[in-house]
Amino acid sequence: MTTQTLSKDMAPAVDQVTLRRRRTGLTAADPRRTAGGYTLYAGQTAGGRVDLVDIGGATAHRWQMPVRAGRDAVILPNGNLGYNGSHATSAALYPAWDLWHGGDFYEATPEGDIVWRHEDIYHHHDAQWLANGNLLYTVAAPLPADKAARVTGGDPRKDGADGIVQSDIVREVNRAGETVWEWRIWDHLDPADFPVHAIFDRRHWPMINGLSVTRGGLVLMSLRTTSGVIAVERSTGKVVWHVGPDTVAQQHTPVEMEGGTVLCFDNGNLRQGSTSPFSRALEFDPATGAVVWSYADPMPGSFFSPYMGGCQRLWNGNTFICESAFGRLFEVTPEGETVWEYVIPDFAEYPTPLNEFIIGAHNSCFRAHRYRAEQLPWL
Repeated sequence: MTTQTLSKDMAPAVDQVTLRRRRTGLTAADPRRTAGGYTLYAGQTAGGRVDLVDIGGATAHRWQMPVRAGRDAVILPNGNLGYNGSHATSAALYPAWDLWHGGDFYEATPEGDIVWRHEDIYHHHDAQWLANGNLLYTVAAPLPADKAARVTGGDPRKDGADGIVQSDIVREVNRAGETVWEWRIWDHLDPADFPVHAIFDRRHWPMINGLSVTRGGLVLMSLRTTSGVIAVERSTGKVVWHVGPDTVAQQHTPVEMEGGTVLCFDNGNLRQGSTSPFSRALEFDPATGAVVWSYADPMPGSFFSPYMGGCQRLWNGNTFICESAFGRLFEVTPEGETVWEYVIPDFAEYPTPLNEFIIGAHNSCFRAHRYRAEQLPWL
């Protein structure tokens, strides 16, 4: 048996980014069972770069957008890029606001030419580019004082000195930037019935962090600080169903499936009955809240994103998952077997002042999306 001696003169410096010391790029692939296609992501610290990688992990296309990503990027039906950028002069509503606002929206051709732009300095979190060309997104607005007095839970020691509680309006604008539909959450939900989790301050109730539209026209909304998903009827504004913290925990990205169930990324912070947080892809029956399918890692704590996250049901029945906080994009079968995995290899710090709240070098992205080759005819 021999003992190797590490020379102090020849020893390289140890990379202090833990995730980067592990494997990045394409880390797993089963060509027989993956759905294939192309994966799109916009790194939170990538300075506006948007990457499209093929199933082998190679960069197939890249955009350089004018501003860094506020949230995510998508491929539109016309083949262009829809981009949710971080507005340089967004509203300064409370200390953590810069962590999740967007508000600078662009449509860009594959060549990078900007063909449409919309700005809203009160936008935060998600946005959906609708089939009719309109944009659906959430903005923050002050909760009326009588409603703010009914906010319960959270940590009152962290309340703002001005006493203002921000709340949510869901807004749809057309290509001219005109508002064609608007829904104020406090007109339909009583804050006293939706308490803020103890870990959160009460600066923002209930923080809608995810939106989508069902085939029947319901608008699905994810409530971050109270843990829940609601469905809103556009014509009346009525909340037609609510699934709460007995099913989901700090979830993101609710999307209706073909059979009427809802798939979401269940982050797992403060999950009822659990002392050890872990994330899962979760499909539930909106009529009952019953879980009909879920994926968690065989060692549950190995899959956990405390913030952001997304799930997408693919055309072959697999589920594509974005473990946002750690830049891990992967695909699982209905049986829960991983058949593809890619870890974003690019790390950087968030810009000032965000790096005061979220320190270190990150490879995170708000959400990632998988596309078939025929959705990219220009490639």
